[in-house]
Amino acid sequence: MSIKPPKPIADYVEANAQLDVDGMLKPFAADAVLLDNGKRHKGHAALRTLFEDEVIAVKAIFTPDTVREENGQVVAEGLAHGDFKGSPIRFTYRFTLEHDAIKALEITA
Repeated sequence: MSIKPPKPIADYVEANAQLDVDGMLKPFAADAVLLDNGKRHKGHAALRTLFEDEVIAVKAIFTPDTVREENGQVVAEGLAHGDFKGSPIRFTYRFTLEHDAIKALEITA
């Protein structure tokens, strides 16, 4: 069953669709952790670098087609497309929310 994504996640997805780095960062807590391809990125400075180098540079846009709650997390699944090898690729984004902010995000293909 798909649910409506909570506001921080909806804001992140919308900013990503516009390739807006500042908008993508805004929903994240200052000390948020993002795990992507086994690499750990913590805090806004690290997330900004990741978004600039690996999202904006290749115009990677994630479009979730399902959103559900699972074990205290919000899980969004969908395709990411852009100027990268294998595009589009199906990803799973596991969000942990705290105080109306994204506290953690794990991305797996």
